[in-house]
Amino acid sequence: MDALKLDERIVEYAVYGGAVLGGGGGGWVEEGLRIGKLALEAGQPLLVPIDHFADDDLFVTVAVVGAPAAPDKYVKPVHYVKALNMVSSMTGKGVRALHTNENGGETTINGWFQSALTGIPVVDFACNGRAHPTGTMGSMNLTELPNYVSHQAAVGGRGEHYIELGITSSLDHAASLVRKASVEAGGLVAVARNPVTAAYAKANGTPGAISRAIAVGEAMLAHQGEAAIAAVTAELGGKVIATGEVTECRLETSGGFDAGVVHIADSGRVYEMTFWNEYMSLELDGERLATFPDLIMTLDIDTGRPVITAAVNKGQRLVVIAVPKERLLLSTTMSNSKLLQSIEPIIHKPILPYL
Repeated sequence: MDALKLDERIVEYAVYGGAVLGGGGGGWVEEGLRIGKLALEAGQPLLVPIDHFADDDLFVTVAVVGAPAAPDKYVKPVHYVKALNMVSSMTGKGVRALHTNENGGETTINGWFQSALTGIPVVDFACNGRAHPTGTMGSMNLTELPNYVSHQAAVGGRGEHYIELGITSSLDHAASLVRKASVEAGGLVAVARNPVTAAYAKANGTPGAISRAIAVGEAMLAHQGEAAIAAVTAELGGKVIATGEVTECRLETSGGFDAGVVHIADSGRVYEMTFWNEYMSLELDGERLATFPDLIMTLDIDTGRPVITAAVNKGQRLVVIAVPKERLLLSTTMSNSKLLQSIEPIIHKPILPYL
């Protein structure tokens, strides 16, 4: 595959398909469309296959960290570029490509604006082919490298809450400081982090993740309503689990995360989903039907369009779909029990026994 010139049609496919692969997280569709179209106004971003790069070429992850439902969040495109420039200066080596940490309504197009302004291409790659809650889950198992030193930069907020933070430290410490910075900045920060070689990225991340999101979005946007939902589930190899009304939705934003529970009633049965930014578990009468990193996602019954956890409200009519993890592009982190164990105290349900 040759480099793909990104245009408005591709932006829409990537954002909507990315939102599905976000599994409830990964940011807002509306913001993804806005930033994607702004990137096209700023220049001509390119999506380049990973095989076009030498093994020792340097990649940098660009991301948004924080809680999508935070009312005072403030991240602008200039913040993304500032964070990239800060990390580039830390590395002392030229950055050959940019990539996102995960798929999502906003996150799939991470790096497109920076690419348009700098001319650095976007690689068809993500640290993880679905969205995940913590920074370490998007670190491509760098946590397992002894003495690894992480370079990260976070920028966001406005007025007295504006933050520019550059960090060189252990990965866990850096991720924790970035998360705290997101809280201080009003809920979200733009982040550039963890330069790695193309060879390391190939071995631990998900080549082809962006073109995967584009394919899902293209399948969805060719249809409306039930036909769109059917097209998405067919494209992903998933299935519809429930169709009904949201009878309960509890969401709490704390520590830079959204966490809570959603209940959906279908033909007298009540399905329960927990989430920590992304949907983590799906159950019916105590029986586990799907567990992160399986993809669990909600779609609007009438339009067939994705509804993230931060946008779910009582009374909505939603469809719940699930895709087994075996059918997803997943990072090596998604089988790292040390990283996934952190989910259990948040949702108060077991995760590790279902891996």
